[in-house]
Amino acid sequence: MPGAIYAEGLVKTFGDVRALDGVDLDVPEGTVLGMLGPNGAGKTTAVRVLTTLLKPDRGRAEVAGIDVLRKPNEVRRSIGLSGQFAAVDEYLTGRENLQMVGQLYQMSGRAAKARAGELLERFHLTDAADRPAKTYSGGMRRRLDLAAALVVSPPVMFMDEPTTGLDPRNRQQLWEVIRELVAGGTTLLLTTQYLEEADHLAHDIAVVDHGRVIARGTSDQLKARTGGERVELVVHEREHIAAAQQVLRGFGKGEATIEEHIRKVTVPVTGGAKLLAEVIRELDSRGIEIDDIGLRRPTLDDVFISLTGHAAEIDEEAADGDGEDATKGAKGAKGKTGKAGRTGKKNAEGTESAEGAAAKEGTK
Repeated sequence: MPGAIYAEGLVKTFGDVRALDGVDLDVPEGTVLGMLGPNGAGKTTAVRVLTTLLKPDRGRAEVAGIDVLRKPNEVRRSIGLSGQFAAVDEYLTGRENLQMVGQLYQMSGRAAKARAGELLERFHLTDAADRPAKTYSGGMRRRLDLAAALVVSPPVMFMDEPTTGLDPRNRQQLWEVIRELVAGGTTLLLTTQYLEEADHLAHDIAVVDHGRVIARGTSDQLKARTGGERVELVVHEREHIAAAQQVLRGFGKGEATIEEHIRKVTVPVTGGAKLLAEVIRELDSRGIEIDDIGLRRPTLDDVFISLTGHAAEIDEEAADGDGEDATKGAKGAKGKTGKAGRTGKKNAEGTESAEGAAAKEGTK
């Protein structure tokens, strides 16, 4: 049975650019899928297709058990979306922005006001609630945008690089909100450039490159693909680098690498802490003074580099075609609430928010 988010063979091209080249996804209900990949890999295009903002050239997709192509309006009622850019009306206050979203989802005025108050407190925006959003810092706007995506407590959430621009404290607070959502049964697709974020939050990780999913698995499974543990040491004196490399070569299961500018030597090993103790004894016997030594597992950074192996070749924002389809979607935000139209239009420059799409139904 397909998961809460399901895609099969999604293809999307923009001119000569093949943004999606047969993407398959299956995200079980109540879990987090982290989508990683270099800029231009197709992550944002996939999110736009799954949230009905773009139509794929080929393939099929379901969200919350609803066909994305056949019943897009029903999909919009079941999702929340936070795009790469904060989609807030800068002329409205933070409270008014959230109340407007609630009303676009056809909540009563009283319910929308109560929900706005809850979210302002949850995202630590109460003190700024009655200030125009144009006076907010970038991080505050980002938090307001994330709050807007949660107004109706959707069963399925899409977050496209949600913590970009947030300081470490606010990023940790958002991680807690995400954990609470998932614990309550919400399914989340998360794209991120912060590999630590995927490591902490995702049950499963999909690595995307050139419009294809090139690897899929848990964090531990992906790390295992890059090899086992590594011994890393930093010598005190630069002239001891060669001698330290020779010592590590005797214990390692591969070639030792050197980062001379920071006096670091690294080698892949097996044997764990016991082997580390032997390395320290050997270094001491040879009179090689060290500033630091440790045993570490591969990180998701190692996975990312080993799987993709290159920097971005195209800019995803240019390739993702912020053109006719996205603009048409944004126009749907025009309705009874005049300023909502400005919010939707601004979103066409990035990704239209789910509330903007919902306005197509809610303001008829």
